[in-house]
Amino acid sequence: MKWNKYRLATTTEAVDLISYTLAEMGIEGIEIEDKVPLSEEDKKRMFIDLLPDLEEDDGKAYVSFYIEPEKDHDSTLEEVLAAVRELADFVDIGDATIEKSQTEDIDWMNNWKKYWKPFKVDEHIIIKPTWETVEEVPEDTLVVELDPGTAFGTGTHHTTRLCITQLKKYMQPGQEVLDVGCGSGILSIIALLLGAKEASATDVDIHAVEAAVENARVNGIENDVYTVLTGDVISDADFRHKVGEHKFDMVLANIFAEIIIPLSGVVKEMMKPGALFITSGIIDEREEDVRKALTENEFEIMEVTHSGGWVSFTARA
Repeated sequence: MKWNKYRLATTTEAVDLISYTLAEMGIEGIEIEDKVPLSEEDKKRMFIDLLPDLEEDDGKAYVSFYIEPEKDHDSTLEEVLAAVRELADFVDIGDATIEKSQTEDIDWMNNWKKYWKPFKVDEHIIIKPTWETVEEVPEDTLVVELDPGTAFGTGTHHTTRLCITQLKKYMQPGQEVLDVGCGSGILSIIALLLGAKEASATDVDIHAVEAAVENARVNGIENDVYTVLTGDVISDADFRHKVGEHKFDMVLANIFAEIIIPLSGVVKEMMKPGALFITSGIIDEREEDVRKALTENEFEIMEVTHSGGWVSFTARA
């Protein structure tokens, strides 16, 4: 089968945000090409002995993606370009032009697995693809098995690491945790492995829910402590009631600022008094917008952390 491949010319500054945007649109199989050298911190996190030599970074980057054959490609590309151009208010998107090619590779959705290797979130957490092995794991290290499938969230992104760091810092054993926009389920699964009593996770995408359920299974998490539901906690009050009223000690949301802002207006309905709301997925340029929303909804902002142009808020209800 021939697949159409689309290659978007952009900048290294914009690739994270564009990748996030495409994933939210349901576009799968995203590949990023750039000449950005790995930092020493990244090298230490990765279980790779030999890295390729790169040309000098010129700030240019390419984001390649595929569109399912049965979809209307012309209208989908128009939607992609419109969404990317909207990002120009926040980041330099470069040329933002798309070139088309074809590939005979019928297994393109799995090819990315060749390049995703085990890595360290910190000195005590390793995230390992389910198809990889890790030798000589230190005794005090948590190894998390993960296969994101077509869901967004491998744990390598700055925003996920920010959330995991805050989760580890503030969660107490025996607490109940909610993961909104769970993607692969990585945050709620780690919460359970770190001692949460129960966790619930929600996503509007059924593929994400399926991935989270499977990832929980491969990590030995029982169904009686992990509930994953499909639905929208922002617009659907009945769904919020189903998830739980004033039930959770901690709510995690690694999603866009555009979603966190309205979420901050309703999420207290599901939180215990004094519960923590840990969010990320926020680009630097939207920090003040999210801060304003949290303040207006009477959250106490306890900590703001940054990494790679992204922001995380930890706030108390």
